[in-house]
Amino acid sequence: MQPRKTRRLYTWLAVTLVIVLLAGTVGYFNRNALALWGFDTFFSDTVKEKLEKSYQPLEGHEPVKTTYKKEEPFTMLLLGVDQRGKEVGRSDTMILTVIRPVDGAILMVSIPRDTYVDIVGKKTRRGNQWEDKITHAYAFGGAKMSVETVERLFTTHVDHYATINFTGFRDVIDAMGGISLPITKDLVNDDPGHEKFVVKAGKELYNGTEALNYVRFREDAGGDTSRAGRHQQFLNAIMAKASKVGQWSKIPELIDIMGKNYSTDLTPEHSIELAKSMLQTDNRTIYSHTLKGKGQYSKRNGVWYYYADEKDLAATKQLIAAWLNPKKTKAELPLPEENQVKEQKPVQSLSSIPESTAEKQ
Repeated sequence: MQPRKTRRLYTWLAVTLVIVLLAGTVGYFNRNALALWGFDTFFSDTVKEKLEKSYQPLEGHEPVKTTYKKEEPFTMLLLGVDQRGKEVGRSDTMILTVIRPVDGAILMVSIPRDTYVDIVGKKTRRGNQWEDKITHAYAFGGAKMSVETVERLFTTHVDHYATINFTGFRDVIDAMGGISLPITKDLVNDDPGHEKFVVKAGKELYNGTEALNYVRFREDAGGDTSRAGRHQQFLNAIMAKASKVGQWSKIPELIDIMGKNYSTDLTPEHSIELAKSMLQTDNRTIYSHTLKGKGQYSKRNGVWYYYADEKDLAATKQLIAAWLNPKKTKAELPLPEENQVKEQKPVQSLSSIPESTAEKQ
């Protein structure tokens, strides 16, 4: 059995494939009229049919926005689920995403799995509010309880959700023929307590296992900051590969690979229209923030929790609210602190990175 930390990183990476598969492999590879016509003519019906298998609306939590409107920003909770066999599993990764289709901007707010919260819909035997790690919301009540718990945490409505199990991750990357990564020095993971692996530097393409280990690598001085940077680099690299004309014919295969590992309340039509919109935007950018806090053992029960920093939580709520304001232009959007410190430069545009040079900035 994989160590918990390893499974956690597997699922973080797997959840990013939701965005990639929905916004990167729908077929707008050279973004011209011929490609758009070709997808709609030859693949649209097939893709819709396959996506029907993943469409799972939440009972009692119907989306407010049931039809797609490019002008309107919306929220989507991404859940990376560690699920084996028929067990329910836990959401080892939770990312509240604000998507702004009109300007191609995406905000990803990562919630540490051990964050101490009120679990909405769960009560103690005495009828009091159940307080626990946010990862347990999925185990107690699936995606619905996770969505409602996140809504309470950030005091905002969650329009949509998507869950993905990391099981299909490596096969997806391999089906795409591998991706380019900016590895200039061998990555050696060999400290006691860590899974042992080596990712060799200087390869033209990296397969699914190697790409997974690239973002899982944890033995550098940068710690969480460096890993977050690699996550961004991975997203750019896989988007660059998915946007190549040669991937067009693989769309049905990639969706098949995800199969039962993926579910969402986005209708197939909504998913495809969203993908069209995002990939026709010339300047797509992704910004990310991880909820700040402090981990420590509880004096009450001796369990280790991550306690969110109240000041950062309040600022994050304001950040989310600003991004959901359709009247704000992209230039007016406030940026997460992680992006402000980098000389006030936005994240590299996904559409401007060729496959062979992805992540070398």
